[in-house]
Amino acid sequence: MANKLRSHGKNMVVWVLLGLLILGLGGFSVTNFAGGNQDIGTVGDTEISMNDYARTLQQEQQAMAAQFGQPISMQQAQALGLTTRVQGQLFGQAAISEQARQIGVSVGDMTLNRQITQAPAFQGLDGSFDREAYRMALSNQGYQESQFEAQMRGDIARSILQSAVVTGVDAPQAEVDAYAAYISETRNVAYAEIEEADLLEPLAQPTDAQLQDWHKTHSDRFMSPETRQISYVWLDPSMLVDTVDVTDDELQQAYAARADQYDQPERRLVERLVYPSLEEATAAKARLDAGEADFATLAQERGLDLSDLDLGDVTKAELGTAGDAIFALTENGVVGPIETDFGPALFRMNGVLEAQQTPFDEVEPELRQEIGLDRARRVIQNQTDSLNDLIAGGATLEEVADESQMELGSLSYSGDSDTDIAGYEAFRSAAMAVTANDFPELQELEDGGVFALRLDGITEAAVIPFAQARDAVAADWRQETLTTALAARAQQVAAAVNDGATLSSTGVLTTDVSDLPRGGYLDGMPGDLVVAAFATPEGQAKDLTAEGRVFVVQPTAVIAADPADDSLAQLRGQIATQLSQTLANDMLDLYARAAQAEAGLTIDQAAIRAVEAQMQ
Repeated sequence: MANKLRSHGKNMVVWVLLGLLILGLGGFSVTNFAGGNQDIGTVGDTEISMNDYARTLQQEQQAMAAQFGQPISMQQAQALGLTTRVQGQLFGQAAISEQARQIGVSVGDMTLNRQITQAPAFQGLDGSFDREAYRMALSNQGYQESQFEAQMRGDIARSILQSAVVTGVDAPQAEVDAYAAYISETRNVAYAEIEEADLLEPLAQPTDAQLQDWHKTHSDRFMSPETRQISYVWLDPSMLVDTVDVTDDELQQAYAARADQYDQPERRLVERLVYPSLEEATAAKARLDAGEADFATLAQERGLDLSDLDLGDVTKAELGTAGDAIFALTENGVVGPIETDFGPALFRMNGVLEAQQTPFDEVEPELRQEIGLDRARRVIQNQTDSLNDLIAGGATLEEVADESQMELGSLSYSGDSDTDIAGYEAFRSAAMAVTANDFPELQELEDGGVFALRLDGITEAAVIPFAQARDAVAADWRQETLTTALAARAQQVAAAVNDGATLSSTGVLTTDVSDLPRGGYLDGMPGDLVVAAFATPEGQAKDLTAEGRVFVVQPTAVIAADPADDSLAQLRGQIATQLSQTLANDMLDLYARAAQAEAGLTIDQAAIRAVEAQMQ
């Protein structure tokens, strides 16, 4: 709640104005609840209307939807705690508004007028205040002018009190220094990955009795999945493509329509570097010719990457005035300066793409297949009504296959098959959802085909017999036995290091890393290895298992940051700002709670439920 309160205090009424700009002008409006006279609660004499709750809740709901990239229903908003958070925000604001009212904090007409007339949401095309835009924005939000201006006045007064509460709150310097030292510390680290070759004794081969016992005690690892016996009929465009006619004229028309694909003119791979003046471009070209700079350096001097200069593969016509000079190059090089619509520019040619003409005979099979598939889709679409009638009339799948072009098939489906018809998501979803009580119905496939299916039975998941699973059991036993042995060996190595040995003297392959930062990474290693390096005292060793691998890590030196380093001073400043913000938020939260307790709080749960029900 404090974050919300402080945000509103810092930005005064900007949240209202932006809400109007983004939502109001986009056609969004809030339903009025009983003329706006009903409240979801009060703090002292300060009321929180149902309209305010609906408006704020919907704005936060839309913000959450934008964050998640999908719409958020009211049920989801409730489950995620959004409704509770919005209520806490509004009651917290009301508590401080009530306190401001009681102690006489107020805002004059001049300040209010300035806030309204300077808001971008209420300005016309010339940048001046537009009363009609103001009226329409308020109307879209369900506000009357007097109501909105009263709320604005209250918001500004509340922001003044909030600023007074948190002004001058600074984090203790000792705490800032402690955090900065912790974050900026680096370490020299030695580590080793313990592998099978590091074991002092090779793994023993398991007996059949051991494997059978392993199979019994870990039977959940050796299960056959539930399978569904599915019968289906389907008709796919590829089944009909050879039965439809495609004329030579149609093929020639398709070929002509794709002339830009099959008849490509000569092109060049080109980069363009534009300069503000001809003098600068000429000087840059002279440096390039003298070998004082390369093209990448020139781009960097302009604040650009080579990717910013890339024009791709372009024709002579597309290059305009630069076309002749670039196409005259017989090898890669730079030409210019050349005047362009963007200013004088240097052009670098990086490659030649010869003209390409694909003859009709070469692409004729591809065009015939494509046109045929499209026509087959239309054939299937034209049969849809008759197939629906046949299935709805009670015909079995077998009868449908006999009386139509649909093909009959069956499979045992467990969700992991992706061959033939099981390669279609529509079929997979239907196969997992169908029940024994469902009647077949015609459904569409992604490529224009259709299908219908029937559930004939379900084979429950079961333990695979040992004889069939023996290889998998042996591999599983070995992997777990190996992991246990590696972990035991890592403990031995760590104990030896902690008794005074060096990691490399224990016989394991050791890697040394210098100046590893906290939160850094080791190439190809799990993140937990770095965490362990900073959690272990200097000189001590720690064994760990991470991502199925076993390690021993030893921080060999703890290195404090240089007090004179400018980056440390910058870090202290960032930490001080964050800690001060946290302290200010905590103070504002406590102040709001105290204000609520002093003024008295009432909550109308029925009104809250009514708002949320209306927004379902």
